[in-house]
Amino acid sequence: MYWLLVLMIMIAVLCIVATVGIYLFTFSYPKSWHTGDFHFPSSPLAQPYKEQAFKLIESVRERPCKRVYIDSFDGLRLSGRYYEIQKGAPIALCFHGYRSTAAKDMCGGATELMNKGMNVLLADQRAHGESQGSVISFGINERYDVQSWCRWAEENFPGTPLVLVGVSMGAATVLLAADLDLPDTLKGIMADCPYASPRKIITTVAGYFHIPSWTLIFAIWGAKIFGHFDLSDISAVDTVARSKVPVLIVHGLADDFVPEQMSAVIAEKNPGIVTRVTFPGAGHGMSYMVDKEKYVRAMNSFLDTALK
Repeated sequence: MYWLLVLMIMIAVLCIVATVGIYLFTFSYPKSWHTGDFHFPSSPLAQPYKEQAFKLIESVRERPCKRVYIDSFDGLRLSGRYYEIQKGAPIALCFHGYRSTAAKDMCGGATELMNKGMNVLLADQRAHGESQGSVISFGINERYDVQSWCRWAEENFPGTPLVLVGVSMGAATVLLAADLDLPDTLKGIMADCPYASPRKIITTVAGYFHIPSWTLIFAIWGAKIFGHFDLSDISAVDTVARSKVPVLIVHGLADDFVPEQMSAVIAEKNPGIVTRVTFPGAGHGMSYMVDKEKYVRAMNSFLDTALK
């Protein structure tokens, strides 16, 4: 029986180590790990657009803005940069991706929104930028931050039309918020390369590293024990199905991080309100860079209809 006890202890220790390790690798993002606006993806599909992106990032950084703050539902101080282009104009609330920055992920989209005369809020997602926190929950908690930013806009600019915009995890976040209690002033949601659900993207990325899908159980335990959130079956497929506003999804067909099939499934669930535009040859978050004219045309068409 001694060997059985030893075996059980060894298994328990391995499970604890796996849970802690996967939690730290997947969900933890302390300030010391943060990367800057110019930390560009190494993907061969992104590198050709590095110089172009850097110019856009610098342009966004140089624009005058006001730093604004809100409190999250769980007591974090969240930060964002508000760019007022035209008083009374519609406001785009923009959300960046996983371990990224608003200026980098939104450099193209935010520029075009401002060029269109819209006011723009670039939010630092929780645990990123100047926002507090050290835990990323892949949209599970972040969707309530979207709701809080909508309330901020409604309180400070009552009656002003709002649009939610997101890239990658930010795209999934705004879609996961689609069925929450959002103000009537919300007119549309734009999502660039969203994933279908937190569970699916974690399993998918684990596959890239040849990590067995059954290890998801350790991610679930880590999220619950250390992150204090439930890595449940919440899915953008379901939340978009309940959305009361139109949705535009754009996705590169060569996306090497979030498979474009994920957004296809989201769009198929509610074709009455979802418009999906794809970009051949575009990698993750690179649709704007690959075909700017097509991207801007899709965005303007969507906004002109949603905001009329």
